[in-house]
Amino acid sequence: MITSKTKNMKKLLFFSLLIAISIQSAFAQNFPVITSWDINTSGATGYAGILSNCQTVQFDSNNVYISCTCIPGYSIGPWTGDPNIPANQNFVYKMARNPQQNTGTLTAVGLGHIGVWSNGVSIFNSQDANSYNNLGYWHQNAYYFEGSSFDNCLGHPQQNGEYHTHVNPKCVYNDLDSTHHSPIIGYAFDGYPVYGAYGYANTDGTGGIKRMTSSYQLRTNMVNRDTLPNGTILSSADYGPPVSTSYPLGDYTEDYLYTAGSGTLDAHNGRFCVTPDYPLGTYAYFVTIDSHQTPVYPYTIGLTYYGVVQTGNTGPGSGHNTPPNGTKVYVPPTTTGVAEINKSIKFTIEPNPTKDFSYIYFDALSDNNITATLFNVQGKLLKTYNNWHTSIGYAVDMTAYPAGMYFLHLQTAKNYVVQKIIKIN
Repeated sequence: MITSKTKNMKKLLFFSLLIAISIQSAFAQNFPVITSWDINTSGATGYAGILSNCQTVQFDSNNVYISCTCIPGYSIGPWTGDPNIPANQNFVYKMARNPQQNTGTLTAVGLGHIGVWSNGVSIFNSQDANSYNNLGYWHQNAYYFEGSSFDNCLGHPQQNGEYHTHVNPKCVYNDLDSTHHSPIIGYAFDGYPVYGAYGYANTDGTGGIKRMTSSYQLRTNMVNRDTLPNGTILSSADYGPPVSTSYPLGDYTEDYLYTAGSGTLDAHNGRFCVTPDYPLGTYAYFVTIDSHQTPVYPYTIGLTYYGVVQTGNTGPGSGHNTPPNGTKVYVPPTTTGVAEINKSIKFTIEPNPTKDFSYIYFDALSDNNITATLFNVQGKLLKTYNNWHTSIGYAVDMTAYPAGMYFLHLQTAKNYVVQKIIKIN
């Protein structure tokens, strides 16, 4: 006989189970903002002998604090025509563990850092610091006006030495891999993840893999640059330069108009969707490139953030937050509770043959903490690279070597492999 007391107990157990599942799911979705960083655990250095990537990740129940130098673990430079030199920024960025959609007035992405890549390098928006005749209209598109100074990883330093990218960070992940969902390659300052160029075709995680596309389109009927994208008609004193071969469409960010539904992404250059890291769904930004890996406007994050932006990350002198007492330090991989699996060194390398750089990308299931050594055919050691990690792209600089055959040795504590690289003229 089932009594009312028994029924109440069953209800209590049922709701307790639902609560437990909800807590577990929320906890699981909190993990990526803690675990998605390329943490330097060995003291490895990058440009000018500066500690590379992220040094420490701390967290409490509300926020995650990422300490980084703004110097990546891969080779950077040179920067043609750019006199600035990268320097240690000693940043401590703060990310919300439970980001919230901004339902009020949206926050514009300003100049300077608007987010941070997984290796601690700053994300900048689509503009440089200049507008046509300093009018405050017709803001220069950094990709067109500064692109000649970008290095092979599409980054460059600003006046204070802050190394950054305005566009797809091609050395952070394999942007040629169109068959897998891209990894998390950074976070915007509203706490939402930034993915590479490829996601699930459908927002519910079905339909295979598809390159994400921008919904910003060039205003092809514009001739005189006399109106803004929102339809505002300007006085002649505020006109931009007429569209011409000297100032083609795309030179200025106001040359683009958001057209809802024309691409897979919204006005923020993101969407709410299921991802491998967020199986319950999350808002996520995606970098945008075309089928030839050429950056596509607005490149990373649109003109406004989707979520509520954390204080202390943006504006003059920002990026130097102080973690409160009681934060925990994330030490990979033991704090994740993920069981260790047997791995090997899995990677792709391209182009090969190469005239200058070959780029190596490690599979997400590859062995980690890889030491790479480059030898010529006579067995002479040419270069050593320390602490290469999974889901990160690295540049192998062959520019200084003559044409011929070279051998890249990849080694971990358990595995060893040799990759042949051909240098051509």
